[in-house]
Amino acid sequence: MASILDTLRVGTVMLDGNGRILLWNPMTEEILGWRAEQVIGHRIQDFLEDGYGEGERKRDEALKRERRWRGTMNILHSAGHRVAVEGRVSLLYDTADRPVVLANIVETSRLRSVEHDLAALDALFASSPLGIALFDNDKRFVRVNDALARLDQLPPEQHLGKEVGEVFPPWMAEEVSAVQSTVLETGEPVVDVVMPAPDGPGSRSVSYSRLTSDKGEVLGVSCVIMDITERREALEKIEAARERLALLDDVGVGLADRFDVTAISQALASSLVPRLADYAGVMLIGAAAHGGDLPDIELLTGTPLFQLGVAAREESPTVNRMLRVGQDVPFLADSFFGRTLATGVPHLASSPRELLAATYPGDPKMQAALDLGVHSLMAVPLRARGVVLGLLVVSRAEGRDQFNRDDIALAMELADRAGISLDNARLYARERAGALMLQRSLLPQRVPEPPGVRVAYRYVPGSSGTEVGGDWFDVIPLAGGRVAFVVGDVMGHGLHAAVTMGRMRTAVRTLAGLDLPPDELLRRVNDLADDFVQTPDEPLIATCVYAVYDPSTRRCSLAKAGHPPPLLLTETADGSWEAHSLDLPSGAPLGVGGVPFESYDLEVVEGSVLILYTDGLIEARGEDITEGIDRLCAMLSGGPAGEDPETPATLEEACDSVIGDLDGRTAAQPIDDVALLMAKLGGLPQGSAASWTFPAESYAVRRAREVVRRTLREWGLEPLEDTSVLLVSELVTNSMRYAHGPIGVRMVRGSSLLVEVSDPLPDPPRERSALPDDEGGRGIRLVAREARRWGTRHGPMGKTVWFEIALP
Repeated sequence: MASILDTLRVGTVMLDGNGRILLWNPMTEEILGWRAEQVIGHRIQDFLEDGYGEGERKRDEALKRERRWRGTMNILHSAGHRVAVEGRVSLLYDTADRPVVLANIVETSRLRSVEHDLAALDALFASSPLGIALFDNDKRFVRVNDALARLDQLPPEQHLGKEVGEVFPPWMAEEVSAVQSTVLETGEPVVDVVMPAPDGPGSRSVSYSRLTSDKGEVLGVSCVIMDITERREALEKIEAARERLALLDDVGVGLADRFDVTAISQALASSLVPRLADYAGVMLIGAAAHGGDLPDIELLTGTPLFQLGVAAREESPTVNRMLRVGQDVPFLADSFFGRTLATGVPHLASSPRELLAATYPGDPKMQAALDLGVHSLMAVPLRARGVVLGLLVVSRAEGRDQFNRDDIALAMELADRAGISLDNARLYARERAGALMLQRSLLPQRVPEPPGVRVAYRYVPGSSGTEVGGDWFDVIPLAGGRVAFVVGDVMGHGLHAAVTMGRMRTAVRTLAGLDLPPDELLRRVNDLADDFVQTPDEPLIATCVYAVYDPSTRRCSLAKAGHPPPLLLTETADGSWEAHSLDLPSGAPLGVGGVPFESYDLEVVEGSVLILYTDGLIEARGEDITEGIDRLCAMLSGGPAGEDPETPATLEEACDSVIGDLDGRTAAQPIDDVALLMAKLGGLPQGSAASWTFPAESYAVRRAREVVRRTLREWGLEPLEDTSVLLVSELVTNSMRYAHGPIGVRMVRGSSLLVEVSDPLPDPPRERSALPDDEGGRGIRLVAREARRWGTRHGPMGKTVWFEIALP
């Protein structure tokens, strides 16, 4: 085994009493280069750098006086250079009492290096704050410093010669011994192994490395131990702070896009379990839960809270007894729930007695908490704008530490953020309810069904997260049994959109009374666009589709302004149903201007269904609008053959089916509000209409009176005969006098009697104030007085003057 002597190379020289060399060992040969045969018998002074001088005389005197000497000498190397050596010289006597000098020499440079290394090692062991231990090949302590002794709470001498199993607890000694064996076998160091302290709380970082000589011989194992308890605690605090920030961020993001109080409450509770607590509940006062005005805090005494959000680490009947969505949470004013609501200061319960005093004595919810092992419960106020909206209650059970000050601060920050979201949701719910009430009041309260037409309709407000929009529909009876269908969508949301929608609907109903063609009606509504908006900075953007249907001719005229195309559902030859969109000229949305509107006319098959709707019915995220139209057509098409299309229930079921599909999409994403109108288009009963055409000749008046009289008798309407014949006579006379073209007469029997007189003259008749001596000029005034209502309708070939008379 290599030793320190191999490193130092100690040479031995023996001299006689006269200074002649008697012994020159091999190590001296290595140090000085002279072989033994070259020096034995020679005087040692021959090899000294300065010969025999003053220093040598002092050395000899010291030897004679003390019989020993220690110092440095400069000896010449065989190569000619000087070698500084440190020698230890002793004066001995042989058996013949003759003096003999024995000297051990060491190279000064090597000796100083070893001394420095040993001094550094001693200083490291003595002053290092790290615990250091050296083990031999049998894994026994060879040397330990005071720092390690303090860590182990055992004096250094009680370590030496012992294995780790004799110093550390068995659970630790087994692991340490295994690591030492691995390091001895492989030579690979093991660095920064984190281990608990053997005698209690705390952590240590332990590193092992193999000790080898300069010749590679294994000497043992070194061990360096550092107490990292404070560092670990600091890291744990940093990690806890990071987790708190992450929780705050996640809660903020999770609550930001929600507008429903219940959804916000549930999201808050779910985000806290298990990251902050084992159980969480969000309890709100009634006004906050239902969108009402917040009362004074004094009025909350004795009023239970409503639990709207809950979360638990496990599900069980006991958990359900403690936490249940929708249950009331009563409490006493002097309970800490009551004090938290009254003062806005969080309260922490950390004992069974405090837990039982959270609400009122004997509360089964608190007893359930104790049964679940809850040992720490925190009630934090949910505040917004200085008003307490309710409580956030979180608790921890066995297996987790109690809440501390950091947890209280975190819960307060979470509650403050959630309180703002809850109050915004409350205000949103109140405004949305007001807007929805306004919008519903502006929609038709009763939809008429003229003869030959069956109607079904639905209005669905936007889902949570979207405000009330400006979608609307209307069914407007027109003269002669005709009917107008209209569906529109005012861009925007909220009260402004609802008010603008009401104005627009009123304008459409008013203009519809003028019996205008659809394209002309949309043009006039577009001209009124600036009058519908609240301010000039909010221009009107609205879409609309307007259709007029005449049951007597089964003709429908439509026009649209930037609106999704209407659908027409028709019965095929095999009895099934097929839906397709009507290719109307698109037109620009109302308020844009610069694009003319065009009407589209078609004759519908008996029993066809006209479907008008707003874009909320067909729009879906990531989907083109044409895909939504195709999906709606596919949903309405098909159906069993032989299904009775005449029953109104069929239309209602179709509406329910379409809205049911909408409900399924609402679960995946918020949708806009929807207006849907379905109209079954039929004709009038057989024999309910008659028409004739007469040339503009003098006999046209007589012939018109005859056919009208005969038709009324056939219909059993003799009481209307005199009035009807008189008014027809006046109108035909007027047409014959001014039009000079074919004159058409048409009669329709429905809910009233309609009589129409048509001619090619576009100018409408005007009421005049006839003088007593005038022979004419009283016809239109007579019509206006005797008819229930009358009017003029313009067509492509002229005009039609009509009047209605109530049936007897």
